Amino acid sequence: MNLSQWLDRIEQLHPKSIDMGLERVGEVAGRLGVARPARRVITVGGTNGKGSTVAFIEAIGRAAGWRVGAYTSPHLLAYNERIRIDRVDADDAMIVAAFEAIEAARGDTPLTYFEYGTLAALWLFQRANLDLAVLEVGLGGRLDATNVVDPDVAAITTVDVDHQDYLGEGREAIGHEKAGIARAWKPLVLGDDDPPSSVLRHAYSIAAKTLRIGCDFFVDLPGAASGDPDDPGAIRAGRWHWREVGHRIDLPMPGLVGQMQLRNAAVAIAALRALDKSPPDRAVAQGIADARIRGRLQCFDRDGVEVVVDVGHNPQAAHALADWLAASPVAGRTHAVYAALADKDVAGVVSALATSVDHWHLAGLARHAPRGVFVADFAPRLAGTAAQAGRRHDTVADALDAAVAAASPADRVLVFGSFHTAAEALTLLETAPATPSS
Repeated sequence: MNLSQWLDRIEQLHPKSIDMGLERVGEVAGRLGVARPARRVITVGGTNGKGSTVAFIEAIGRAAGWRVGAYTSPHLLAYNERIRIDRVDADDAMIVAAFEAIEAARGDTPLTYFEYGTLAALWLFQRANLDLAVLEVGLGGRLDATNVVDPDVAAITTVDVDHQDYLGEGREAIGHEKAGIARAWKPLVLGDDDPPSSVLRHAYSIAAKTLRIGCDFFVDLPGAASGDPDDPGAIRAGRWHWREVGHRIDLPMPGLVGQMQLRNAAVAIAALRALDKSPPDRAVAQGIADARIRGRLQCFDRDGVEVVVDVGHNPQAAHALADWLAASPVAGRTHAVYAALADKDVAGVVSALATSVDHWHLAGLARHAPRGVFVADFAPRLAGTAAQAGRRHDTVADALDAAVAAASPADRVLVFGSFHTAAEALTLLETAPATPSS
């Protein structure tokens, strides 16, 4: 079978798309012998910022001359994006070989689509002689398939309310699930100014060494209005310093756009410096500047109209988008193309952006079953919000075309709401003749 056939097959092998727990995947991982996929392992969890933090860790490690593997999810345009070795996507043949090895090892043990992908990444990493593997948690942490590996350092970027059906209601319950990636006596890096007590309680109970932003490591912004990494004035400062007691690194602004990236970069640096071997400062600076990832405030120009694509899909991410829009104003209006999955807090997302958006275009994601919905089902969920009168479109492509057509050269179009939303927009924007604006 080719990769496409394999992906079709593994989607059908398990009756549930998500079946949280480590017993099955741990059993197969043991048979494959992939429990230690690299000399050092960093696992990154959190509600938002995981992918960006992984990108920073990966870029810094490469700048230090290390051989680095990164496993992330979901993908945007191609499954291969999920597994990278030295910042190059795994090719079809590599992934097929991994799937074949998993199939031979699993016997009668059922595995989900995500579990297959996780084991494939670990199998490829173990054979690549890596100095560092970076694993992005898929959902939660405690029962996520990536947690079959014991990391040398765990990092939790943020904790906010999302995926309540699987992780529980409220930050405390969700924090408990995310804290499950921590290991006894090992460093746990926290990117939240005020992490849930459940996270701190679990870290204390297993004697994990917690490293907290604003307590154990800091973002210093010379020339900014405040020392808050989320201050919209932060990016205008031009340079920044990462600091811990007894050590400071002078850094360029991140290669990824948005003031929230200072926090993600700071967590990445702290995680790397918590390893038994940390990268030199010059590699940290180079990696921070070089880091790239699709779909995070990715900008394009369409005849003078700025089109910005972001994967943000929950209220916390929407607040970050609103901060960026406020810090990077345009002379004209802001048009939003918004499409979300059925289980998202769409009212909370719109509320966060209500004063930032002038015109709304709503789109359906019906072809992304089972959580995708038709716009006729999506739009009524926005009754009573700033987006309730938004124009309705069957697809993201239709909505994007309409928003760009309605925009003037000084306007901005923001496309967001889901990885699927971003992927559909990028498919159009990256193939059409245009010049990326950043």
